[in-house]
Amino acid sequence: MNEKDEKFPDPKEIEHEISDFLSKRFGGQVKLISPVVLPQEASFGKEEEPRKKKKTDFSLKPEELEAYLDQYIIKQDQAKAILATKICTHFNRIKHAVSSGEKNKGIVGEIKNNILMIGPTGVGKTYLIKLIARKIGVPFVKGDATKFSETGYVGGDVEDLVRDLVHEADGDIERAQYGIVYIDEIDKIASSTNFIGHDVSRTGVQRALLKPMEETDVDLKVPHDPISMLEEIERYRKTGKRKKRVVNTKNILFVMSGAFDKLSEFIKKRIADQSIGFGASLSSRSERVDYLTHVKPEDLIKFGFETEFIGRLPVVSVFEELTKDDLYAILKNPNNPVIVSKKLDFKAYDISVKFEDRALRALADLAYEEHTGARGLVSAIEKVLLQLEKKLPSTAVKKLSVTEEVVKDPKGMLQKIISTPDDSRWTQSYERLVHDEKEWVKQYVENNRAVVAEKSKVGLTPSRIDLIADLYTRETCELNAVMAKIESYYDQIKKVEAYFYKTHKLNIRLDEDAIDIVIQKMFSSPSALGDFYKQLTTNFEYGFKLIRDKVGEDTFVITKEALENPEGFFNNLVKKIYSETPDSSFA
Repeated sequence: MNEKDEKFPDPKEIEHEISDFLSKRFGGQVKLISPVVLPQEASFGKEEEPRKKKKTDFSLKPEELEAYLDQYIIKQDQAKAILATKICTHFNRIKHAVSSGEKNKGIVGEIKNNILMIGPTGVGKTYLIKLIARKIGVPFVKGDATKFSETGYVGGDVEDLVRDLVHEADGDIERAQYGIVYIDEIDKIASSTNFIGHDVSRTGVQRALLKPMEETDVDLKVPHDPISMLEEIERYRKTGKRKKRVVNTKNILFVMSGAFDKLSEFIKKRIADQSIGFGASLSSRSERVDYLTHVKPEDLIKFGFETEFIGRLPVVSVFEELTKDDLYAILKNPNNPVIVSKKLDFKAYDISVKFEDRALRALADLAYEEHTGARGLVSAIEKVLLQLEKKLPSTAVKKLSVTEEVVKDPKGMLQKIISTPDDSRWTQSYERLVHDEKEWVKQYVENNRAVVAEKSKVGLTPSRIDLIADLYTRETCELNAVMAKIESYYDQIKKVEAYFYKTHKLNIRLDEDAIDIVIQKMFSSPSALGDFYKQLTTNFEYGFKLIRDKVGEDTFVITKEALENPEGFFNNLVKKIYSETPDSSFA
């Protein structure tokens, strides 16, 4: 066999051979557990295809990003304002540096807008950062600080997060260098205040984070990783060159978060010492959060963080405790995934679910009792609806009304629904909730008209708002997803108008109400747009050409009434043109 015929070993083949050996040697008592991620196993023996690089194009302003977050995050106004401002500034500075040719220039000792988020569990810290990363379109990875300290491997885990950015960026190293690294439970790596001596494991993790948080090069080749070494060998075999692939962390934004349960005690003592002395211990969660709003770097240092570590987190944002009303508002928000996710669970069995307003209130009350913030909402909903989710797919029930009675007595109501599936009260209850949901969505869009209109390319006519509400009640998705789909269909209809002019030299334009009719049909049928074009050529082309040839008119507006009654539309159009130009003849 010559060199060209030699086949480079496939990682899966190696894994299979090792598994067979272990099975024979130890009789099945020992198994090989392969890692889930084999980054580039498909590239062995193949030439790497060049990837299309995505350009960094960030243009959001702080108020625009804050308005976007308002659609998803309840409360947390100060936190949203701080994060929207500082993250926008971070990425706009990058954009300015790239566009001005000063990409590699910088101020000595320049400090990034790395962020520390402080607040109780379940208030939306992780969700908020994910939303920002999605809106901006940058790679995002999340890590848990507790894993760094538990393993004692204080260097590699931190760098692995940076490597994961490259994976999230589809191998585009340049794009990965503009990503966001989010590390949760950062308070767990603060050195213990009652620890005698130096808490090496925790301070070691803090020090391992110092360079990546500022600027360093992270080698993509993982030391002691056989897959990484095989990839490097294969790359050298093809190119004959050893190329070091690194990720520079200068523009990577680091966001840390934690509950910091005991931090408020340090803040209270500092404030008390500055006034009348140390008072009583903190008695409530809300009181602790109030003190957290007065946090200073010195409090975090006393809590157990290194001075250099806190110095690399110049932006501090404190999140508020959620009340019962806040939890209810989260459930009512048409863009929050909590209720949408549960609707999708039932939709998997072709069961449509609607929630009564009083039921949402009752669910918020149950969640509040768990003291886990928004996380308690998911738990409360699961406890209430688990039995219905289990039983109803085996029945003929296709519509479910989650009322206050269902929340308070799920088992009893399940038995009633199963025993009397044809009872008209179930249908009446469902239709009532459909009507209530539609009216509420219309009111929501009206109340948020400024935000919705600003981000939407389509106008918010009364017909359009009614269409949005109607489609939201039919589709199982977020309101913003409905809006995005409407915009997509709107664009497609405009392209049909342009194509009709190119093909027939007739400039047609649908008014907004007529567009809404076509969009409604497009949601129901994948062939609706093609049917619409056929309707144009069948019902309108000849009439429009006749008018064009007779009076020279080549621009026409198609109304809702025209789509519903083309013949009546042309009769009225001819009468109108004739009255304006009596000498015209359509014979």
